[in-house]
Amino acid sequence: MTVLAGIGFTAPWVLLGLLTLPILWLVLRAVPPAPVRRLFPAVTLLLGLKDDESVSDRTPWWLLLLRMLAAAAIIIGLAGPVLNPSRDQAGSGPLLLVLDASWAGATRWPSVLDQIDVQLTEAGRAGRPVSILRLTEPEAPVFQAAETWRTRLPGLVPQPWQPGATQVEQSIQALEQVEDTFDTFWFSDWLNYPGQEEILKVLQASGGVTVFRPAAPVTALLPATYQDGLIQLTAMRAEPGPTANITVLAQGRDPAGAMRVLHSVEMVFESGETKAQSELALPSELRARITRFEIQGQRSAGAITLTDDSLRRREVALIAGTLNREGLELLSPLHYLTQVLRPTADFVDGGLLEVLPANPDVIVLADVTRLAEPEQEALVEWVEQGGLLLRFAGPRMAASDLGRDEEDILLPVRLRSGGRSVGGAMSWGEAKGLSPFPENSPFYGLQVPSDVNVSTQVMAQPDPNLADRVIASLTDGTPLVTRKALGLGQVVLFHVTADAEWSSLPLSGLFVEMLDRLAVASAAKSRQVEQLQGTTWEPVQVLDGFGSLYDAGSLPGVDGAQLVEGEIGPNLRPGLYESGKEKVARNVLSEDSVLRPAVWPPDVPIKGQEVSSETPIGGLLMSLALILLTIDVFASLALSGRLWIARTAAVLLGGILVVSEAHAQTPEETDFALGATQELVLAHVLTGNGQVDDIALAGMRGLAQTLYFRTSVEPAEPIGVDLERDELAFFPLLYWPITPDQPQPSAEAYAKLNNYLRSGGMILFDTRDADIAEFGASSPNGRKLQQLAGPLNIPSLEPVPSDHVLTRAFYLLQDFPGRYAGNGVWVEAAPPDAEQIEGMPFRNLNDNVTPVVIGGNDWAGAWAVDRNGQSLLPVGRGYAGERQRELANRFGVNLVMHVLTGNYKSDQVHVPALLDRLGQ
Repeated sequence: MTVLAGIGFTAPWVLLGLLTLPILWLVLRAVPPAPVRRLFPAVTLLLGLKDDESVSDRTPWWLLLLRMLAAAAIIIGLAGPVLNPSRDQAGSGPLLLVLDASWAGATRWPSVLDQIDVQLTEAGRAGRPVSILRLTEPEAPVFQAAETWRTRLPGLVPQPWQPGATQVEQSIQALEQVEDTFDTFWFSDWLNYPGQEEILKVLQASGGVTVFRPAAPVTALLPATYQDGLIQLTAMRAEPGPTANITVLAQGRDPAGAMRVLHSVEMVFESGETKAQSELALPSELRARITRFEIQGQRSAGAITLTDDSLRRREVALIAGTLNREGLELLSPLHYLTQVLRPTADFVDGGLLEVLPANPDVIVLADVTRLAEPEQEALVEWVEQGGLLLRFAGPRMAASDLGRDEEDILLPVRLRSGGRSVGGAMSWGEAKGLSPFPENSPFYGLQVPSDVNVSTQVMAQPDPNLADRVIASLTDGTPLVTRKALGLGQVVLFHVTADAEWSSLPLSGLFVEMLDRLAVASAAKSRQVEQLQGTTWEPVQVLDGFGSLYDAGSLPGVDGAQLVEGEIGPNLRPGLYESGKEKVARNVLSEDSVLRPAVWPPDVPIKGQEVSSETPIGGLLMSLALILLTIDVFASLALSGRLWIARTAAVLLGGILVVSEAHAQTPEETDFALGATQELVLAHVLTGNGQVDDIALAGMRGLAQTLYFRTSVEPAEPIGVDLERDELAFFPLLYWPITPDQPQPSAEAYAKLNNYLRSGGMILFDTRDADIAEFGASSPNGRKLQQLAGPLNIPSLEPVPSDHVLTRAFYLLQDFPGRYAGNGVWVEAAPPDAEQIEGMPFRNLNDNVTPVVIGGNDWAGAWAVDRNGQSLLPVGRGYAGERQRELANRFGVNLVMHVLTGNYKSDQVHVPALLDRLGQ
């Protein structure tokens, strides 16, 4: 781009046309040669007469000036003038845009995209091929036209992690595969990370490197901790600076369940400091409602710290079988439990029937044998609703017949009469130690101290279920701790006393760790690797780069040790993880994290990410030229006395505009609307990949033919839909094949899609990769689906249950294969209160049509036929393959019938026929 007088020109050579303006002026000013004067006497009779209209013998100067201005405006407009042009040198050759694309840049991500758009514009003007490399999700650079990358900018989003060792290695390998030299623009997120220098060396070996860095450093929150009854909050910034204030919001659910700001606190970065700390003293009820702390005004996963059980003190009810006598508190069976739990739990006092309405987290029965019938019924109901009943043995339990003849509902195993005593003067053996905990035990991974021994215990009766219920045992194999599930809760029995009378276990640190694993003690302290060793934690919700929580879907579980000390990345995302009833929050930063600014060598130029937007004014100048020429026409007609022609033309033009406005819809739009509404039409989304779109069209044609021959539905020829241009309301079903490189729809397209889903439409997403991947982000198509579906209002999903209406809408099906026979087909999740209906072979599932069906079986490939009705693509081999194609066609029929009739096949009138077909 050439800059003249502060204005840039994309085609400056056109300005040479301004040199022709003087010539044009002379041509317009030229006057025909003066006539030869001849004396003719009769002319004297005309002297003194004047014409009603006079015509000048030359063009007025102001009209010439008007024409010169119009010509100049046209010439300058064609030269591509740009206000506030970029003064960077465009350069030549390939250009690589490297993005850290981590949480640290999420708050300023819109400005990053604006700067990238500016660089792509400059590269497009210079004809430079461009590639983009995201270091958090590295892929081999592919150099393409700059305009191609501009269409993909909406799909570029930051990740909630920084480039780790794996990503750095993958990035270096990808860069080393590029043979040509290239220049690099590196969009830094300000922070330093291991491996940054190695990537820079590889880039400098291929060409020049320029770094774009934001003006303000990064600010983040460390995980909140709970100590001495106070919530400790710590904020960090990447480098020292002047005094600065930030506001941290505590968000959680109010009693009505709505997310609200429950509290706020001001934190101050002192001058020259990188840390700001604050303490919060909140009531336990308010503290338990907090789900996250976040820095106000920032939109980043690093500016958020999620909370878990560490901020909530457990409510524990302790009930003993004997009363304490004054002065003998140390002999109380609850003394050691009270000392262990007092720092981390709140006690609920009272009798059993008094504490149950308070719904404590845990109820502890120490040497309690018989319960009154009302007490037992209420306690069983409480456990079945998710409570934890923790029982300890004792002399009274050993002497009673509790659980002798048959298993007591509130005991995990049957018990033998009397207790077992070892290690005493009258015993044949020595006191027994503890065996290492088995893998199926919640205590697995805890170290067993050698000084812990057991001298007395109650024995369990041999039983087929005994081995499955033992979670801790002695060295001779006898059970020490047993457990069983009861409804949604569980019952745990320690076969020793809660005091030190029968064992030294209550005197050891192992006792505290065992209670912590059972979620009796609150995890108010930081989780240690040893505490979570051997446990598996399932992700419940995870954070994206902007700090928004979304459902974890099918992400795999994480080992407990990895959860604590693993590096945040694609395989360990920040979010909430669950094991049993316990939750742990893994945040972007840990308690010992330190933010360090990136340090760049002196030979690397550093620029800011501030964007001064360019303003093209070529169109404005062309419009001005048209206005001037229009004025010229009217002025010329007025000078020549023919202004009535201009008036007539204006009237005719106005009439044409009125008619055009009345018929503003283009013929193409009219044909599309008519073709989509005259008959039922199946449609597929155009992806931009010609081969995929052709297969999708052939698949919709094959499905339409199957419906025509087998049902009363007679679809017309299918249509390909452009999400940006076409109306979606005409189609009951959209088939959307996923390709890794299809462009992200615009905001207007997403608005149409969300309106389409709300109004009853269905989208069948097909990643077409079930032969190589499971449902999720394990393939490029799966990752692309997550990007495409992110802005859509999609409800919670679940795999198709066996009694979903899709299994019986027309055919009775349990599998839904396409070209591939994967099992990952997902639909809208059933409501939590869905129950079996009496006399019907299925539950009362969601009453409406599921808005989305997601899978990867390549259904269009199985349905696809040519114009003669012959299958286009192979499915399997031999008879098995044809059978699979038949099931794919049946699934298509069921899908369309479900779209058209909803849950019609759930009506009671169909039950006798369905029961007969199901053989029930």
